[in-house]
Amino acid sequence: MTQVGGDAKIIFGIALKSGASYMIFAHNHPSGEIIAGPADMAFTNKMRQAAKVLDMAVVDHLIIAKDSYTSFADEGLMD
Repeated sequence: MTQVGGDAKIIFGIALKSGASYMIFAHNHPSGEIIAGPADMAFTNKMRQAAKVLDMAVVDHLIIAKDSYTSFADEGLMD
C-alpha cells in the first residue's frame, strides 16, 4: 500500500500555531492518476477525525496531476 500524508502532530501543530479553523490538503500524483485511492481516503478520514477533536475542519483534499485534478469536496467525498 502506498504511504500517503504526513505526521498529524506536525500538520496540526502548524495549523494550531497559525490559528487555522479550516484546512485543505493537497498532494500530487506524478503518475497522472487523479482517482482517490484507499490510502488517500484513509489519510483524509484520519485528518478529519483529528480536526474535529480540535474544533477545526478539513474542507477539501486535492489530488493534482499534470493536466487535471480531483477535489474530494467536488466529488462528494467530504460528506
